[in-house]
Amino acid sequence: MLAVGETPADFTLNDDRGNVVRWADFRGKPVVVFFYPRANTPGCTKEACAFRDLRPEFEKRGVVVLGMSADSVKSQNNFREKYDLTMPLIADPDKVVLLAWGVFGEKTMYGKKVQGIRRSTFLFDAAGKVVHAWENVRVEGHAEAVLAKVQALFSNNA
Repeated sequence: MLAVGETPADFTLNDDRGNVVRWADFRGKPVVVFFYPRANTPGCTKEACAFRDLRPEFEKRGVVVLGMSADSVKSQNNFREKYDLTMPLIADPDKVVLLAWGVFGEKTMYGKKVQGIRRSTFLFDAAGKVVHAWENVRVEGHAEAVLAKVQALFSNNA
C-alpha cells in the first residue's frame, strides 16, 4: 500500500460520467481518494453517502474527494445517480490504480481469504504526496475521521 511520503505515478481513467480523469490534473489541490469494494453494496453506500454529506466541509478547505473501485463506468454512474453522490467515482475495472496503490489483494471476507479491494483511503497534499493513509477501513465514522485529519492539516485553507 502507498505509504506516507510517497507520490504515486500519474494515471488516466474514466469517471462515472465517462469523463477522462488524469491524476496530474489534481496537482495544486489536496485530494482524498477513498477505495470501496463494490458500488451499491451496503457498506460502500454508507461510506460514499457519508463523504457526500460532508462535501461542504471538505470544499471549505479546498480538498477534492474522489471515490474509486473496480466497477464499470456504467455501475459507477448508476451508483452516483441512485444516491445523489456528489464526488466523481472513478472506474478502474482493469485494476491499474488498485494494484499500483496496493489496495487490491488478499483479504478476509466472512472468514475466508479472497482477492478484492481492501477498503482504504488516502489523503494527498497539493503536491500529490501521501500525507495520511487509512487501511482496512471500518465504514462507521470513517468520513468524519478523514475530515478531522483534513481540518488538522489544512485548517489554514478554511
